[in-house]
Amino acid sequence: MFSTHRRIALPLLVALMLGLLAIGVSACGSGEPHEVEEGEVVKVGGLKYTVIFSRYLNENDNEDVAYLKGQKPLKEDSNFFGVFLQVQNHTEGTLSLAKRLTITDADGNVYNALPSESEFAFPFGGHVEENEQIPVDDSTAQMGAIQGSVAVFELPESVSGARPLKLHIPGPLGESGVVEIDL
Repeated sequence: MFSTHRRIALPLLVALMLGLLAIGVSACGSGEPHEVEEGEVVKVGGLKYTVIFSRYLNENDNEDVAYLKGQKPLKEDSNFFGVFLQVQNHTEGTLSLAKRLTITDADGNVYNALPSESEFAFPFGGHVEENEQIPVDDSTAQMGAIQGSVAVFELPESVSGARPLKLHIPGPLGESGVVEIDL
């Protein structure tokens, strides 16, 4: 009699464990992702951030001069790097933008976005009204060639050997999003 119970109980136990495992694995993929690749949406603090483009900026290029307005001269062996973002607020309330953005490299180095005087600058700590976006409609940044607000970073030339680069977007209550930058 004991062996009959064992023959029935063991398959039931295995089936139950497999069912619980399947539920757990399927739950991992639910909700909004908090780590995405450039071009994909990451939701942070109710806002949907998209890195639409990133690239090195050349202070001798006519287009890039507008993105670099007010920047101090580069350190030796460094380059300006621009991350162009769009942010959507599809809620019925006003939400706050990230107060800062950072990039990390594979070696763990952290690079902070620089303050900017550019009309294309990402408005750190600003607000996005309900059902609105950044850059705002008809603004210089929205009407520009890339149609995004730029966060400017100073990166050492050696960073290209320490990929992947990851943009970190902090949100309220310790929430954050990460975007792998295509360098």
